[in-house]
Parts: sequence; structure tokens; C-alpha cells
Amino acid sequence: MRAVLQRVTQARCTVAGQVTGETGPGLLVLLGVAPGDTEQTAQVMAAKIARLRIFGDEAGKMNRSVQDMGGGILSISQFTLYADTRSGNRPSFTGAAPPEQARALYAVFNAALRDLGLPVGEGVFGAHMVIDLTNDGPVTLTLDVA
Repeated sequence: MRAVLQRVTQARCTVAGQVTGETGPGLLVLLGVAPGDTEQTAQVMAAKIARLRIFGDEAGKMNRSVQDMGGGILSISQFTLYADTRSGNRPSFTGAAPPEQARALYAVFNAALRDLGLPVGEGVFGAHMVIDLTNDGPVTLTLDVA
């Protein structure tokens, strides 16, 4: 499982002109699922993201997690995180999980974040989404969990 995290002051997902999910201060999480991922992988990824200390404390040092600062998450499924661009000019997505598996594990991931006490806005799996966000920092990280 692979995630790109962006620290944000706000983020919003719109599908066909309707807002499907949003957050105020917190994280935008773009989540890719690989064929070998399991429910345990999704739960480990959620716990890592919830506890990752990338928010400033009183001294401005990255010492607080999204949980610590009472932030939220906008979670977006994104199979393109597993694009293989090593050959040719057209990406291959064979490294991404099949849609049925990815949809199920995306749901497990979001449920695990909620179980950790985080408010979670969501995109729509498989839809064309428009994501609006305001980066904070900017702070952008990639995480891989196997």
C-alpha cells in the first residue's frame, strides 16, 4: 500500500459538481493499493498516518500528529500511485490492485482511521474527482507499507 500525504489547511473533493468529502486543517491522503495488500496492511497504514508527527508544536517543531492536533483527513483512492513509467510514454498500471480488492481495502483503511478517532472525508472510488486543497508548509510525504 502506498500513500502520498499532504499537510493541508483545507481540502475538498468534488464529483460532478457535488462535494463528496472535505477536511479543514489536517491531511489529504492519496491512497494506492497493491495486489498483495490485505486488511492488516490497510490498518497498519492508517495507524502510521494517524500517528505520524508532521504538525508543528508550540516551538514550531514537527512533533504533533494529526490525532494530537485534532485534525481531519480527506482520503482519496488513487491507483495511479502504482504507475510504471520506466518503459515507453504510456504508464502501465499492472502494479495496482484490481478494482474490487482496492475498493474493499480503501473502505477498510477509512474505517481504521475513523476507529482511531479521526474525522474522514472521502472521494468516490473510481470516479473522476476534482481535488481542491491548500498546502500547509508545504509538507508532502510518501509512505509505503507492505
